[in-house]
Amino acid sequence: MITTIITFIIVFGILVIVHEFGHFYFAKRGGILVREFSIGMGPKLVYHRGKDGTTYTLRLLPVGGYVRMAGAEDDEEELKPGTPVSLYVGIDEKVERINTSKKSTLFNGIPLEVTATDLENELWIEGYENGDESAIKRYAVAHDATVIESDGTELQIAPKDVQFQSASLGRRLMTNFAGPMNNILLAIVTFMLMSFAQGGVSMGTNQVQVADSPVSVAKQAGVKTNDKITAVNGRKTTSWTDLSTAIQPLANKKTTLTIQRGSTTKHITVTPKGETSNGKTVGMIGITQAQDKSIGAILASGFTQTWTMTKALFGALWHMVSGHFSLNDLGGPVAIFATTSQATKFGLVGVLNFLAFLSINLAIVNLLPIPALDGGKILLNFIEAIRRKPLSENVEAAITLIGVGFLVLLMLLVTWNDIERYFIH
Repeated sequence: MITTIITFIIVFGILVIVHEFGHFYFAKRGGILVREFSIGMGPKLVYHRGKDGTTYTLRLLPVGGYVRMAGAEDDEEELKPGTPVSLYVGIDEKVERINTSKKSTLFNGIPLEVTATDLENELWIEGYENGDESAIKRYAVAHDATVIESDGTELQIAPKDVQFQSASLGRRLMTNFAGPMNNILLAIVTFMLMSFAQGGVSMGTNQVQVADSPVSVAKQAGVKTNDKITAVNGRKTTSWTDLSTAIQPLANKKTTLTIQRGSTTKHITVTPKGETSNGKTVGMIGITQAQDKSIGAILASGFTQTWTMTKALFGALWHMVSGHFSLNDLGGPVAIFATTSQATKFGLVGVLNFLAFLSINLAIVNLLPIPALDGGKILLNFIEAIRRKPLSENVEAAITLIGVGFLVLLMLLVTWNDIERYFIH
């Protein structure tokens, strides 16, 4: 259980960091202020405010993360009228820090009850100073001033010029796409690492590798590594699938293998040993797929295996939307945790394969044109390009709210279904 928990946290952490770093990097490149880069959800554990203006936080629940961009829909509005704050005024008579937290006493500032603010355009804050409601005092706010939120997290304010919507359409589109793109890149790299860990790439042909074991019937009969088994009892075999399919039904039966060794053809007789697998007896002769151990093959495997798995996942997605939908086809954090336990049984290779699988899943799901997901945001970018103007803030907010509601409902249903599947039944 401990191994599963640690593996789950590491795998989930890698997925989140890589995905969110894509958004983070291209937002920065596009001149968009990233106010917070969070790993985890829920209550804040620790935070660090970088010189780049971004606050980096680690939160309690290791089931997600986010990049909080200035002016984006998930960037909460602060400092409503009536909020008690304390102000730190710098040497240029401009407010540099606004403390809204009762937990944080980093400085002894000017107490103010906020009546109004403009932290986007003209940059000012006003209110009743020291409880004196006879006069409203206004202070200019510095462009790079910070707000200390109620939980003690210090974030930079979000003036209009560094907000998400102020960036060009192309930069916003790239920022939205960068998260799924990074997950595809992660899958490619992970599959390469998996091939390195396996010592090479399975060739999938009828060329074999003989197990270095005295109980290998193939070795005892004279089959050698790099031999090609071209036929089993006269049945032609051109791929590993052909070969394994032909041998498995022949448990404890004399079998003739046609071997091609260089330019020579040989006939070797073996008796496959009967091994029980999933309640069935199958024939085994002690061979594995031949592997290509070249660097080129290992690097290429990252791309080919990513493409193969992507096609398979799109096929599964099409199966769902074409009328065969079931909640069992979906899985949330509970299902991922349960599957992590299975992956750890196969060691490093199993965990790497699982990480790549999840990364491609995350990319595909996020690219679905559902409001609140990256794909929904990209769709809005294309609509803006066609209309040559963005949708109104109210329309976009309503669309996003519907998307969030749908996703929350779906996640609740999926989570409950996962709990029933893995822990109740």
